[in-house]
Amino acid sequence: MEYSEKTSHEGSTGDASKPLFRRYYQYLRLEKGLSENTVEAYMTDLQKLLDFLSADGIGIREVKEDDLHHFLAGLADIGIHPRSMARILSGIRSFFRFLCLEKEIRQDPTELLESPNIGRHLPDILTVEEIDRMIGTIDLSMPEGHRNRAILEMLYSCGLRVSELCALRLSNLFLDEGFIRVTGKGSKERLVPISRRAIAELHDWFYDRNAIRIKSGAEDFVFLSIRRGTPLSRITVFYWVKEIAAEAGITKSISPHTFRHSFATHLLEGGANLRAIQAMLGHESISTTEIYTHVDRSRLRDEILSHHPRNMRHEPSK
Repeated sequence: MEYSEKTSHEGSTGDASKPLFRRYYQYLRLEKGLSENTVEAYMTDLQKLLDFLSADGIGIREVKEDDLHHFLAGLADIGIHPRSMARILSGIRSFFRFLCLEKEIRQDPTELLESPNIGRHLPDILTVEEIDRMIGTIDLSMPEGHRNRAILEMLYSCGLRVSELCALRLSNLFLDEGFIRVTGKGSKERLVPISRRAIAELHDWFYDRNAIRIKSGAEDFVFLSIRRGTPLSRITVFYWVKEIAAEAGITKSISPHTFRHSFATHLLEGGANLRAIQAMLGHESISTTEIYTHVDRSRLRDEILSHHPRNMRHEPSK
């Protein structure tokens, strides 16, 4: 998409600054390689700042840190969620870094600006017993029984996102070697070990899968609709995971992603290295994986109480 009048973002900048915003748009698209939708989101968030500056008669090259504090305070006053504020600030930081690179400004006013505290959502996890109960609830006499067991086992054993599971192909399975190739966010591929139990569940499903009339173009997908012979949708998997959880008597808020959280947490509790879990999950940043360390705190406390010299109970000397 060419830079258009819709995205020219005149605000208080006037016609003289149009080329600057055109260059920034091209920088995001060409140098940063961002998608058109992402770039449009950046430009829309930037427009919010320009509107604010325009009202106060502040030029884009004159912005100070205090101006940005006032801008963020204004967003909070109108009820913008901290997570949305953090996203807007991320786009604004990108723009001022660009201005520094282009030597349009000498100092980045966002350099010392703190992001809003959005907190961390600690996800629900399932115990191994709850997972086994859900898998055991599945009726194997139903046509989709073995498929659904294989799906739950894959979600838990491999820590897959539901989108990764639905997109999984037969050509990405290396079961003899004990690995599968997963295409994650940003089309990035990773190799993930697969458990013997998951392999066994897959083989049971493949026996039933061979009896399905598969639609043209869907032949390589691992998981298919029994009736239509087409790849499963994410919504379908969400729906019946919740249904199976209810049948198993589990009252936690359950989704396919819960199995991914449980996978990571159980690995951590078992002593796995955080970097290894990061690689398994396909997280680009280790900070994303660190959310799972909260679950291990109770065990860490017990370890400290049991082994720290200040807490150990010594037998009285004889």
